[in-house]
Amino acid sequence: MFEVNNRKLLINEVATRDGLQNEASFVETDDKVALVDRLSALGYAKIEVTSFTSAAAIPALKDAEAVMQRIERAPGVVYTALIPNVRGGERALECRVDEFNLVMSASETHNLANLGMTRAQSLRQLADVSALALGVNVPVNISLSCVFGCPMEGEVPEDTVLELVGRFAAMGVTGVTLCDTTGMAYPTQVQRVCARVAQAYPELNVTGHFHNTRGMGLVNTLAAVQAGISQFDMSLGGIGGCPYAPGASGNVATEDVVHMLQWMGYDTGVELPGLILAARELERLVGHELPAQVSRSGDRLIHHAPPQGFHEIRERALARDAAAAK
Repeated sequence: MFEVNNRKLLINEVATRDGLQNEASFVETDDKVALVDRLSALGYAKIEVTSFTSAAAIPALKDAEAVMQRIERAPGVVYTALIPNVRGGERALECRVDEFNLVMSASETHNLANLGMTRAQSLRQLADVSALALGVNVPVNISLSCVFGCPMEGEVPEDTVLELVGRFAAMGVTGVTLCDTTGMAYPTQVQRVCARVAQAYPELNVTGHFHNTRGMGLVNTLAAVQAGISQFDMSLGGIGGCPYAPGASGNVATEDVVHMLQWMGYDTGVELPGLILAARELERLVGHELPAQVSRSGDRLIHHAPPQGFHEIRERALARDAAAAK
């Protein structure tokens, strides 16, 4: 049974980085800034604004500095960015990023395919970038990809995940994100892995990051909640994905997950009507339909007008009762 209470959950938005970097069309800087500002007013705990990767590697986010410098920061919202290396970290510090989000994979093959490095090389680079941030009191989160499976290797040993998280903790980072990068996770696995990590490293803020590739994103989120995880990455409209998994769809859609959690009694702090409007604007910006459900259907108690001719239908039904009573 899933618990129902008013427990507080923290929601992180990743569409403005994880989502937009996968889009074929470039979203203009003014539109990115306006979107982040719009999201800032909706009650998020954290917004991943952009990535300080080279423009050649991710042209969709070539305006990282401009976006980060121009957004209007809301009190209480953490504005984070993906930091690939020391040079990216130096750029981010110049833009007053609130947190460094670093990435590596639990899978050796995926790490090589995605980052061009072995895991050992990634760990050395992460240590250097972490030292840069922590040296000026900027917190560091590390997103660990392929925690729940690799599309090229298959199962990823849970002990490998625990060992890597331990290496991150030793670097002095404040948080780790357990990423279902290609939508391979299933609920009992999610509960087990999340519980093990949270129990082994209680000093770390553990975040869940799920994809909906195989339709299990919502239930995996609930499984993580049951395991004690209280913070989650989500993507407005469900955009994003991994280029190294054929057929992989995007992240769980923010509006879908928030809708579910709020009706179950959890306190997400996020305004659902505003999410729906923001998703519709995002759909206009990217120029194609988004996979999310709630931004199309609306809240479960949204009222619709009866069909045309309903008054006549009702009158005929009442007339039948009247005739039968004679």
